[in-house]
Amino acid sequence: MTEDEPGLHDEGQIATAGGAAAVNTPDSQPGLGRSWWSLAYLLPALFLLAVVVLYPILYTVVRSLFDANGSNFVGLENYGDMFTDPATLISIRNNAIWVVVAPVVVTTLGLIFAVLTERIRWASVFKLLVFMPMAISFVAAGIIFRLVYQADPDQGVANALIVSVHDIFAESSAYPGAGPREEAELSSVDGGFESTATYGVGDSVALGLVGFAPGDVSPDAVPASEPAAGDALQGVVWLDFAVGGGGEEGAIDNDELGLPGVVVQAVQDGTVAASTETGPDGAFVFEGLADGDYTLALPRDNFREPFNGLDWLGPALITPAISGSYVWIWAGFAMVLIAAGLAAIPRDALEAARVDGATETQVFRRVTMPLLAPVLVVVLVTLVINVLKVFDLVYIIAPGSVQDDASVLALQMYRVSFGGADDQGLGSSLSVLLFLLVLPAMAFNIRRFRREQS
Repeated sequence: MTEDEPGLHDEGQIATAGGAAAVNTPDSQPGLGRSWWSLAYLLPALFLLAVVVLYPILYTVVRSLFDANGSNFVGLENYGDMFTDPATLISIRNNAIWVVVAPVVVTTLGLIFAVLTERIRWASVFKLLVFMPMAISFVAAGIIFRLVYQADPDQGVANALIVSVHDIFAESSAYPGAGPREEAELSSVDGGFESTATYGVGDSVALGLVGFAPGDVSPDAVPASEPAAGDALQGVVWLDFAVGGGGEEGAIDNDELGLPGVVVQAVQDGTVAASTETGPDGAFVFEGLADGDYTLALPRDNFREPFNGLDWLGPALITPAISGSYVWIWAGFAMVLIAAGLAAIPRDALEAARVDGATETQVFRRVTMPLLAPVLVVVLVTLVINVLKVFDLVYIIAPGSVQDDASVLALQMYRVSFGGADDQGLGSSLSVLLFLLVLPAMAFNIRRFRREQS
């Protein structure tokens, strides 16, 4: 090799494995070229990010500093109005309830379901059923639960179940809403009725009631008849209403039905001395009653309105009711993520704990839970972010009359901006508040992902 011939050690010449040489001068910088190519590929995404995300955020912040129509700069006035507006304060309170309750309940149910699926047969079918609501849009789920929470037990599934269970332990009253005519000698007492006159042994009393449809009387009922005189206090309770009209008020006419199953009490000096129940023709008899003066009472249990369930869509229960629909939808999401975390736990650690004599409860509490904690935190934080933005379910399920009681920040922002108030300034300030509330949870998740990848 001569001095004119370049050697392998010469600057700028690199020998390849195949023997070929590539010249790399100090001026050439392949890394910089690759950076420009990478930037060129990223430009469309960066442009979309700026247009779709960054610009709306900045514009919303600026817009929140102007009045309703955007013509006058008002500074922080919208933020002051926001924290003094009762409707907004209710929305903040409801959002706080959502954040505290819903993610915890969903994560807990997801954990329970994930553990169960490891121990039951047909686990795949169970997971499919629990996860299936995730395939339903929030609008469709809202419509479903609006029907589920209907007040009428014949239409709402929730009240139908509650009424069925209630009626097992407490029977409905026989004649809800029934009562005497105004001129009858019966006065209202504590939801029931008591005679204004007194009676003794050997008297016969006719107690007529109205306000109850003949078609709703027990099928065992037969036409009533005037009680015959006897040596006991007796009488009849009948429906003082003739089908088709006619008849005489306060008198037992042909084909007027007796009311069976009515509890009648003989009261003396404020104490119930005896109690009996009417037969198919409405007749009742007090046997073995001591001499004296008695008033006849029909207790309120005869006329109590039937239990029709809870007012799920009322002001008191609307937020828990909507939260229940959210739990129904998202429990499957939590179950799938937690089940994946359980599957990733080393079985050797669990078996070692069992070999050392730990019970299943101790294994779960001291081994499984610590190893599963990162997954639970991710699920919980993700749900917190999602709950802060909840809108569809509240808007669909809550009737217009209780939307003020069920409102959350996202719904309040929509109502203020587009729901009639047309106050874009206040609506923008609500958007900024919601964005600031979501930021800490998002930052926590990002930091956690980076820490796990490092």
